[in-house]
Parts: sequence; C-alpha cells; structure tokens
Amino acid sequence: MTSTVPRVILENGVVRTMEPTLPVVRALAIAGDRIAGGIGTHETALASPDRVDLGGRCVLPGFNDSHVHFPTWALAQRQVRLEGTTSLDEALQRVAAATSDVEPGRWLRGMGWRSGDWSPPTEPTKEALDRVTGDTPTALMARDYHSLWLNSAALARANGDLEVDGGVVVRDERGEPTGVLREECAWRFRDTHVRPTEDEMVDASRGGVRIAISRGVTAVHDTDGWLGALGVWQRLREEGQLKLRVWQSIPADLMDELADLRIRSGFGDDLVRIGYLKTFMDGTLGSQTARMLDGTGVEITSRDQLAQIIRRGAQAGLPVAVHAIGDLANREALDAFEVTRPDWLRLGLRHRIEHAQVLAPEDLPRFAELGIAASVQFSHAPSDRDLADRFWAGKTAGAYAYRSLRDSGALLANGSDAPIEELDPWVGVCAGVLRTIDERGPWHPEQRLTLDQALEATTVNPAWLTRDEERRGKLIPGYLADLVVLDGDPYDLEPEQLPQVNVVATMLGGRWTHNPPPWKGR
Repeated sequence: MTSTVPRVILENGVVRTMEPTLPVVRALAIAGDRIAGGIGTHETALASPDRVDLGGRCVLPGFNDSHVHFPTWALAQRQVRLEGTTSLDEALQRVAAATSDVEPGRWLRGMGWRSGDWSPPTEPTKEALDRVTGDTPTALMARDYHSLWLNSAALARANGDLEVDGGVVVRDERGEPTGVLREECAWRFRDTHVRPTEDEMVDASRGGVRIAISRGVTAVHDTDGWLGALGVWQRLREEGQLKLRVWQSIPADLMDELADLRIRSGFGDDLVRIGYLKTFMDGTLGSQTARMLDGTGVEITSRDQLAQIIRRGAQAGLPVAVHAIGDLANREALDAFEVTRPDWLRLGLRHRIEHAQVLAPEDLPRFAELGIAASVQFSHAPSDRDLADRFWAGKTAGAYAYRSLRDSGALLANGSDAPIEELDPWVGVCAGVLRTIDERGPWHPEQRLTLDQALEATTVNPAWLTRDEERRGKLIPGYLADLVVLDGDPYDLEPEQLPQVNVVATMLGGRWTHNPPPWKGR
C-alpha cells in the first residue's frame, strides 16, 4: 500500500528552531504533521520527499497571538475605523462618510477613537455624533474597547437603563448622559443592543483567518469567549476554513456551567480547545479607568472576588486570565493568586495576568515568585507612550516593563490585543525589540528585549500556556510542523532593519496554509 503521508524537506536556508541546545539547522524534514528531523537526519528519515528550496530564506516556529479578540477584530475590518484621528472633527468626517452606506434601520458600528489623541482637547458627545448621523443608531467603541460613544438614536434604545455596577455613565453638568459609557455600562449596552449575530461573526472570521495566516499566525489565544466565539470556531472548523489553532477563553460568569458539564481546560481537539476563564480587575489607560494606587480608576472585580473565582476555577480544572492595567489592580490580582496558591499550585494550573501595564517596583518580581505568566502586548508600549507620559507621569519607569519582568524570571507571552492594535505578530516582535513604531527613539530603552526574547514570547511561551510545550513552539523532532517562512534571517539584521522582514509562507501541521512554494525571487 502506498503511503499518503506528506513528506517534505525544507533546505537551502536557515531554520531557527528556538531550541537553545540546537538553535540553527540548515534543513528541516517533515513527515505528516510532525518535524522528522534536521540536517544530518533528513537524508534517511523520509522516503521520496518533496524538496522545497528556501533560497536563503529563514524558517521560524509559527507565530502565536496570545491575546486577540478575533471575531471582534475580524468584524472591525468592515466597520468605520477611527484610529489615528487627531481631532474630533476628523473622527466625525470619517463617521459621516460611512453613514450613507448604512441601510435604514441598521446600526452604524465603528471603533478606534481615543480622545486623548485629539487636539484641541475635547470629549465626544452624542450631540456631535447627531450632526453627522441623524437618526441612524451609531455605536463607536474606543480604541481600548472600554468606552462606547453613542448618538441620541442609539441611547434611546436603552430607554434610560444605562447604569451598571462597575461601569460609568458620563454625564454633563445637567446630569444628562453625554453619550459616552465606560466599562461595564459600555459592555452591557453593546451586548444588549449592538451584539453581532453568529452568522456575521463567522463570515467576518473567514476573512480574518486568511489575513492572520498571511502574517505567519498558526495559533491564537482568543479572548472573545463572552461573544460566543467558541461557536464561531466550531463552524469554521466544520467548513474546513479553520487554519490555525485556538485556545479559547470562557467568561468567568460561565464557570458553573462548565463545571456542571465536567469540562476542564484542554477539552477539545487539535484545532479548538477550551483554555481559561477570563475576568477583569479594572479599566484602561485610554479611558482613565485603570485602578491605581493613587485611588483613581474603576474597580470591576475586587481582590476577594477574584480569589473566589480562582478557587472555584481550580475546583473545575480551569486556569484564570485576569485583565489588570493599573498598579493597584495588578497588586490585588497578585494578592489573589498568592492567597489561593494552595488551591491551584498542586494542580499545575497556568494562570496569567493580561496586560500588566503599570507595576509598583515591589510587585514586579511577584510574577516569577508566584508562577503567574505576564500576558502582554509589546505593541502597546510605543503605541501608548504619549498617553502614558500624560496620565501616568512619574510612574512610567514601571510601565510596560517587559525586560524587567523577563529578567526577574517571569514568563512573557506576547499578543496583539487586536483590534486595539493590529493582529500582526512580527510588528509586535519589532515593537518589543525597538520600543518605538515611528521616527522617535525608543521609549524607555531599558525595557527593550532581545530578538531571541521577543520571539520566545511569540512562539515558545504561548505554547507553554496551553500545555503544549512538548509538541509546539519549536522546530525539533516530534513537534508539530507549525512554521513560518520569512524572506530573510532577522538575526543577520540590525534591530532597526527588522521591520523590513516579510512573511513569505505559513504551514500548519505539515500543510501549507498560506502561499505554498515555489517562491519567486527572495
């Protein structure tokens, strides 16, 4: 019987394995969905393999995005985008241009505004939106996804029911809503009135997957569990359109349902698995709702409430990922993990703090001491630098402290937080190394990472968080053949040249998902 297992040798290039004991090989043998060996073994490992001439290109383990709101990001590709607007008038011009395309009775959705970037300084209002949207209900999420800007037609849908614990209804001097909701108030309005259908999410995510794999992505940690993303992924898998691996978050509010069904972390198959519980301690920098030691910010979950979630999660076999931005929010999250350590340490649960954006000096080493991963976004540091300098003046030595966390022994996992930043892991790697995304010099250059460290956080460490450290994240025998081909070896370049590197092709489990060879030129 003739075997149909695909056999491939990638040769005539450089393969960066991300395995310290054998960091570089000149060829890679693949049998089926696994790495069969490197140079010196591939000659006899495979029978009649296909040979792929890399032409001097570089092969790395496939990129992981450790924090992405995938269906939300995919939908955002079709919405009015307000990133980069430098004034209220510019934002309104973009909204006005999109209004004419909205069918009567349908919502105008958008995202990406950040009033802290606007000059002259001003805050959004329903009256400003009304001037360009009229009766078209309009909901515009802020760039940080923690504030929602509504027009009068949209506000009318709530019939005055806007207040929620853990949220803020911004009001004018007369006590009337301005049209901006923050935190839980924004999220409840969104979920009640503007929630997309599953069909809309599936349709958008088909295109989103194509974009992601074109950027070298082979796995994501999806944080849109609250939106029902698990159903989206299952439908894509059934259609044969799912070409990356998914570690799915589940809202902590649904923990009891999972426990009743005896569904533990890791349940699923090779493409889609239940991963972790997601909850929030506080708000964000951009919305000025991050919970700080100076007493400012919004508390969404208290330390004691988080401890209860962690304990109940441990009983159900589910690790916890908690959003914490401010220094007080991070301290209290670490406190909760510390006090519950007897409940979860023996179970080997791999907990994480999402963002960890500003830390008090005494709290920074606690990540490594407690064994809590820092799930961070390298792109946030240069993107947020101006707001951080303004809102956290005098505290930025402990902000986005990726090198300090890494040097303390903490495990870093890099994500995009798309659609807050763009889903593009290589851009994130460059941001981690350079600490700048424009012509300015690096912001807090002492926090720059080496290329090795940035790639480790984008390939090896995310696989550890999903308990895949012995089968993904490296290009060594027995591991899954999830890989990305780059047009050059980034290790041969000066750091400032890294943004010039491009993704050529992507492979998942031994099969090309993006741009299969042969390739022209270099």
